[in-house]
Amino acid sequence: MTIEKPRTEKPNVILISTDQQRGDCIGLEDRHVKTPNIDRIGRGGAMFAKCITPHPMCQPARASILTGKLPYTHGVRDNGRNLDEKIGSLGLANVFADAGYETRFIGKAHFASNETFHPTGAPECYHSTADFPADWGGPYFGFRQVELMLRPHHHCGWQEAPYTLHYENFLDGDGGGRVRWNRAKEHVQPETSHFQAWRSALEPGWHSSPWIGDRAIDMIKNRGDKPLFAWVSFPDPHPPFLAPKPWCDLYHPDEVDLPRHWQLDLDNRPWWHRAFLESPVRHNLKREHAEGGKNWGVVDPLDERQLRDITAIYYGMIAWIDAQVGRILEALEAGNELENTIIVFISDHGEWLGDHGLLLKGPMLYDGLLRVPCLIRGPSVPEGVVVKDPVSTVDLRQTLADLAGIEASPDNGWSLRSVMLGKVSRDFALNEWEVDAARSGIDMDLTTVRSQRYRMSVDLKTETGELYDLHDDPSEMTNLFEDAGYAAVVKEHMDMISSRPDDRIPVAPRVGWH
Repeated sequence: MTIEKPRTEKPNVILISTDQQRGDCIGLEDRHVKTPNIDRIGRGGAMFAKCITPHPMCQPARASILTGKLPYTHGVRDNGRNLDEKIGSLGLANVFADAGYETRFIGKAHFASNETFHPTGAPECYHSTADFPADWGGPYFGFRQVELMLRPHHHCGWQEAPYTLHYENFLDGDGGGRVRWNRAKEHVQPETSHFQAWRSALEPGWHSSPWIGDRAIDMIKNRGDKPLFAWVSFPDPHPPFLAPKPWCDLYHPDEVDLPRHWQLDLDNRPWWHRAFLESPVRHNLKREHAEGGKNWGVVDPLDERQLRDITAIYYGMIAWIDAQVGRILEALEAGNELENTIIVFISDHGEWLGDHGLLLKGPMLYDGLLRVPCLIRGPSVPEGVVVKDPVSTVDLRQTLADLAGIEASPDNGWSLRSVMLGKVSRDFALNEWEVDAARSGIDMDLTTVRSQRYRMSVDLKTETGELYDLHDDPSEMTNLFEDAGYAAVVKEHMDMISSRPDDRIPVAPRVGWH
């Protein structure tokens, strides 16, 4: 049994997250991505090798991390639906604030929709952010102080103040915000072969990753006497995929690892794979703030050169984040705080990155999209542990409260402390998504279960599905759902889905697209 390290005083907690980073895209995995600082968290603590997202879209996944609730329990069943502030007020930030912690948020929150049909009154809404004073800095969903981004990704155009938040105000401090925003979209040679990826002309210091790193270091150096709970949220490596030199050139496209099966294959797949990809709704969706009128959410079939170019820059974006993680660890060490700080590294969800010919994300829950990094180190966390039980980022609210020795009200998650110590095991984790035709072109009640050996996704409306044996078939090539020899396995996994608590609430209203 693993020996637990003793806790002597109330620890700090820093949750570091990325956006759309695959679980296999860290150095501790096997894709040859170099992340020595992120790896340091795992080597000094615990790595969860089968951690999944509860939802493959940003807003619901982040609402689940914050609240510890599955999407059908917090109501945010898709992007474009806002988390109820009363539910959010019971989330991670207030759990720690009520225990006497200073609570901070830096980076991309996406607790509320950006691109909305009408003003929603939220600071992250393009139509409402001007209602907040220029010096606004919280509170927001329990975080007493926040430094946020209104435009975390470069698929949208620039807007002048007051339609800005902290990162945009940083870019525009001398009046040069629009010029810098547009320069980020300028391509540096050599040119890439796909519109979703390029080498950016904007100088490194103006990009979001170092800005977030700087703000986190300033927070660590200048925090008060209270213990600190902070969520440091990087918006990369979400598309469009871009980075400046030298980060865009760290990986040569000819040397990156591609999926074993990177060509589109729709045979023996459930009906929704083809229906989603070919939906005229998705292809014709008009988004008011999309840069250049492009439909950034639709991608034609990839060729090998395009996939290599995209993957190389995606890896470079991760490397740049890793450098910021290193700076954060160094700041904690310099302040003699590292050994009394619980550090978590996660992503909200993964990315297809060529799996089965796909790019971005959608209702095909292949492992690259479903699984995310999850590394935890700190007091009370055993060193060098690799947990192979299926877990979820829904578990973080209970886990962090437990590790910090404070109480958290019940939710859909379970503390992973006993799992890390080898005292208990976990059999499965769930993912759920109400896919609606207005945004995705198809209507589904899509539930996914990840067990020790299998991944099964089922549309509960039509009772159709897919089942893959990830032990014998890690590339998920053979759908066993209709195979009579696996009827017992299908039933076992349906029972896992049925065991979900009956605490669903009505879906939150659709207020926008993203």
